[in-house]
Amino acid sequence: MPKIVDHATRREEIAEALWRVVRRDGIRAASVRTIAAEAGWSAGAVRYYFPDQDGLLSFAMDLVSRRVTERIGAIEAKGSVPAIVLRYLDEVLPLDAERRAEFDIWLAFMAQAQAETGAGTLHTHVDAVHDGLRELCESLIRALSEAGLLKDDLEVRREVERLHALLDGLALHAAIQPQRTTPTRARQLMRHHVESLLT
Repeated sequence: MPKIVDHATRREEIAEALWRVVRRDGIRAASVRTIAAEAGWSAGAVRYYFPDQDGLLSFAMDLVSRRVTERIGAIEAKGSVPAIVLRYLDEVLPLDAERRAEFDIWLAFMAQAQAETGAGTLHTHVDAVHDGLRELCESLIRALSEAGLLKDDLEVRREVERLHALLDGLALHAAIQPQRTTPTRARQLMRHHVESLLT
């Protein structure tokens, strides 16, 4: 009986090998050869699934976004609105090994996108992820507003921008100085910010 190959799983394994190479050696080291060696496959096997590097980079970036989206989608809307909002925000901060890996990849891809000339492949993905994070911030602020929990003098659009900026800043601090911006500290700061918006 022929062996059944799960092609979706194989593609994810290759993308995860790319993540490991990028985290360890930088995005410039992510060649088909180094990724194949990291995955324990031949270069030909990697090229079978990803004929060009742009396709592999695109898939690896999409995988980061998809996993975050899946975690967010699995959150149960139980408890108070502020508690639910904080659970959503937890999922996009690098608070554990999995989320730190995802954020490291995001930073590497973002830096590479800035180095690209014109609107390259990575620019498209970075913009999409950035827009998705802003949309999440907007949905959370609007949830607080619609529940009648926001202070009367707050303007929703401005608060969306502030929350987005705080998320980006906390994530960067947690990645660069994890001993200072610990998961506990990041959660405390985020909780303090959300509570400062409430009536």
